[in-house]
Amino acid sequence: MRRGDGTRLRRRSDDVTTLIGRRVVLRPLRGNDFSAWREVRQRNVDWLTKWEPQRIPGQPDTTRDRDAFLVRCSARERERQLGTGYGFGIFVDGAFAGEVNLNAVQRGPFQSAYVGYWIDERHAGKGYVPEAVVTLARFAFEDLHLHRIQIAIIPRNDASRRVVAKLGLREEGVAQRYLEINGTWEDHVRYALTREEWEQRREELLSAWVD
Repeated sequence: MRRGDGTRLRRRSDDVTTLIGRRVVLRPLRGNDFSAWREVRQRNVDWLTKWEPQRIPGQPDTTRDRDAFLVRCSARERERQLGTGYGFGIFVDGAFAGEVNLNAVQRGPFQSAYVGYWIDERHAGKGYVPEAVVTLARFAFEDLHLHRIQIAIIPRNDASRRVVAKLGLREEGVAQRYLEINGTWEDHVRYALTREEWEQRREELLSAWVD
């Protein structure tokens, strides 16, 4: 959907934000997404879990327990209401394909947030994640008026690093033992995009990936 000036609309309905890219649609996950979520997550367990924090012992598995998935959706909705986080499912041709999230939104003098993403291995390498990140960046800078978004990636995660390479995001160095990933405190390469950089590169990024 586009406005008269050709800009894609960012639709809002019942306080739920849907973001429209060129090929992807980003929207919050709902309870009726559980079956698709379970199928994708279980099929991609080896592809994904080596790059994610270890599940706390005794914590319900959201890929198998529908009630746990509903609690997760409710927590994300609460974050949206508080303005502390914005989680989106990535949908390709109407089918669930992954997630992209704006986490730990901080206001005050910081005005910053962290971006996280993952994609179904079947869709990897097709440019859906860079498109989703640029779509999310436009939302972060132009709707939420943040000043900075950051992405942290394990150095050996080549697939994830290809996303930031395609977007030409600025590397800021390595944070040692930055996050617990799959039971190990892992170093992460940090990348960032500021509002000034967004304003300078906006047309380039949108033209290449979204509009």
